[in-house]
Amino acid sequence: MPPDRAAQGLTDDELMLAYARGDADAFDVLYGRHEGALLRFVRRLLGHGLSAQADEVFQDTWMRIIAARENYSARGDASWRTWAFTIAHHAAMDRLRVSGRERPLELGDDADDPMEWVQAAVDLSHPSSEDVAFWRAAGQQLLDCLDALPVAQRAAFLLHHEDGASVEDLAHRLALPFETAKSRLRYALQKLRGCMQAYLVVLEARA
Repeated sequence: MPPDRAAQGLTDDELMLAYARGDADAFDVLYGRHEGALLRFVRRLLGHGLSAQADEVFQDTWMRIIAARENYSARGDASWRTWAFTIAHHAAMDRLRVSGRERPLELGDDADDPMEWVQAAVDLSHPSSEDVAFWRAAGQQLLDCLDALPVAQRAAFLLHHEDGASVEDLAHRLALPFETAKSRLRYALQKLRGCMQAYLVVLEARA
């Protein structure tokens, strides 16, 4: 049966605390709210090479969330979603390490502001009706470009893009110095820009 309507009106933090007290409906609402975003994040972080293991890592993420329920507390500025994405990141990185697919961070030249170009230049959420084929191709290319990134850079980009993490958030969640987190995000954006260049040229011509 569907979750209680009262549970539907609770915040994520309230739902987690209610679940820790034994309210199964609260967990069902949390799962329903975030399953799509967490599965997409896990799939993209694992990349094509481990795509077959995405569902298993996704389930591992939720098992870790369940296991942590009794120790969960409202986290102030850090939302439940941020906490859950961090758990998903750890679960995916553990799988990448076991598989031997984690690659070292690669350095590159400085790029433009890492916060600007994805939203401004590659807005895949609003394709125009006459350009569906173009946007589908651009979307697939972006996924291929993400898959080609070193894992550390891909993780930084996805936490920023999927969960809205700032550089400060990335540094805290990944236990990195601020400048290291900033560099990982900047290098990821630089490489994605180069990989997407053919599409960016078309977009700039249309602007």
